[in-house]
Amino acid sequence: MTARSIAIVSSEPALFLAEAIGDLNEGANFLAQLSSEVWETLRRKGTQVTIKAGSSVFLQGDQHEGIWLIEDGVVRTFYAAPSGREITLAYWTAGHFVGGPEIFGGGQHIWSADVMQTCRLLYLPAGAIRSLIQTQPSFALCLIEGLVAKGKCYSALAQMLGTRSVVERLAQLLVILAENHGRREGNRLFIERKITHDQIATIVGATRQWVTITLDKFQKKGIITVARQSIVIERYDLLMAQVGSD
Repeated sequence: MTARSIAIVSSEPALFLAEAIGDLNEGANFLAQLSSEVWETLRRKGTQVTIKAGSSVFLQGDQHEGIWLIEDGVVRTFYAAPSGREITLAYWTAGHFVGGPEIFGGGQHIWSADVMQTCRLLYLPAGAIRSLIQTQPSFALCLIEGLVAKGKCYSALAQMLGTRSVVERLAQLLVILAENHGRREGNRLFIERKITHDQIATIVGATRQWVTITLDKFQKKGIITVARQSIVIERYDLLMAQVGSD
């Protein structure tokens, strides 16, 4: 198996709040420059695991012991406040990794990761990562690129949470979903990715009730149509106006 075949295996990008939609999958190909020989070395040092949907990869407060490369499936990273309220950081797809930032181990995870769709992961323990960095410069460079992409993701999220109203964040999320998961029929865009009001709420930093009420307001304005299993963008121009409404 070549590095390229493992680095670009997902038909869908990651999902997180960001101003620049094109950056969502930037980190998915961070291993693309590895030779097949280095990739095979990486696989020998790692352990392939399968985790079922609904299970945890790691929990907030667990010790950092390594990273997980996503070969197939979707992993959500999220932070839980002492009150129990959660904020979703991102949904990561194949080609990305989870488990940072302390890739050499030590310290505690400051967020959790759970599996949304049954995942095939390659687990790289901290010792193996250190060894690969010391002996394989190409891997070290690739890992730096992956960490840069992660840093940009969380910076984008902090920017959205700190500078945009919750209405603007909801509108931006709908734009992201329309751009990456939209099927056009005439002037309408059908969002084909299934997403619940609860999931939307934890992404934009709101309650499920608020999401339901606000989506209904968007519908009354003719911006969207909300069905039981889908959201249809009726007026993309009006939705974009909501992104910069406040």
